[in-house]
Amino acid sequence: QVQLVESGGGLVQAGGSLRLSCAASGSSFSIGTMGWYRQAPGKQRELVAAITSGGSTTYADSVKGRFTISRDNAKNTVYLQMNSLKPEDTAVYLCNANARSWSRPWDPWNDYWGQGTQVTVSS
Repeated sequence: QVQLVESGGGLVQAGGSLRLSCAASGSSFSIGTMGWYRQAPGKQRELVAAITSGGSTTYADSVKGRFTISRDNAKNTVYLQMNSLKPEDTAVYLCNANARSWSRPWDPWNDYWGQGTQVTVSS
């Protein structure tokens, strides 16, 4: 099993910054794409940003130019630097990772989720 542990959420004023971290743990697993999703009350979960193991990134249009995703493959950790935060960024942010066993590279990637961390941006 792979466990994802998030940290770094909190309350910030509009225009401020936060940095989220998500560490994946679990023996004998390869970690593929990692990403951040968010879910606001009454809204569907949406992709914020994702990064492959090779470093290719994808961003939601709403965060381009403000958020930066990065990862440390040696630590199996993904980061989300959030700048110029807006009240509409308020949501629970969830870490996601694709993983599969080292000993079974032909298996499909499995999806894993963290518990989520609250980000609240006040106006």
